[in-house]
Amino acid sequence: MKNTKKNIPIEKLRPFENHPYKVQDNEEMDALAESIKAHGVVSPIIVRPLENTTDEYEIISGHRRVMASRKAGITEILALIVSLDRDAAAIVLVDSNLHREHILPSEKAFAYKMKAEALAHQGWRSDLTSCQVGAKLRTDEQIAADANDSARQIQRYIRLTNLIPEILQYVDEGRISFTPAVELSYLNEQEQYDLLEQMELNDCTPSLSQACRFKKISQEEGLTPEVIATVMSEEKANQREMFKVPMERIRQYVPNANAKQAEDFVLKACEHYRKFLIRQRNRDER
Repeated sequence: MKNTKKNIPIEKLRPFENHPYKVQDNEEMDALAESIKAHGVVSPIIVRPLENTTDEYEIISGHRRVMASRKAGITEILALIVSLDRDAAAIVLVDSNLHREHILPSEKAFAYKMKAEALAHQGWRSDLTSCQVGAKLRTDEQIAADANDSARQIQRYIRLTNLIPEILQYVDEGRISFTPAVELSYLNEQEQYDLLEQMELNDCTPSLSQACRFKKISQEEGLTPEVIATVMSEEKANQREMFKVPMERIRQYVPNANAKQAEDFVLKACEHYRKFLIRQRNRDER
């Protein structure tokens, strides 16, 4: 089948199954919908014919444009129809989004996992932990050739897919750093839920040292709720007096920021206000 372009009714489009990128109905989506309403879709989306159907298509690239078009009241969208099997389409989908300016750790984790599985289906070596030299590159090495992360870092990102959704959300929000999160990914599901209970109960997250201890205890003897509570109650070496502001109070100013970005925004705002007060005081003293 030759690649073709044509307008396709939006009702005939289906999202790529289990695609790793979040399509959020937020202010950015509203702005994109307004732009599409005024100027149309600038570049065509990419789709492939959906198996076992006569006129339905799976979206490879353009999930956000499709959602924005729906919000704008548009019923058809220009699409490039390509002849790809699911594995080849998954690789295109991952690569077309990996270099976005803002990408969550969870998105990158599941994107790398999806591409690794697709490459393995195509015959690439899937033994990610092996360092032996073989005739073919491992899947993580092939992904690294097209990404900004090393093969080792890609393995670590894929580890994050073993986290329960609630803890992975902590990572996306910047409340748990990447390296401790990788260590926590070695805990089994029940241990992770026991840890989550302690984090929510005490409004705290484990340090890297604590995460490493949890992993070691889990692998050697099993991690009990009592042990988790004991470790989490210990004062962290870097524990300092904290001033907390609920995210919902500043969300209106930085609607799409994670916790770290919101903190940076607040600190910059404080610095600007401090400079304003100094200028005002200097004027009053003249």
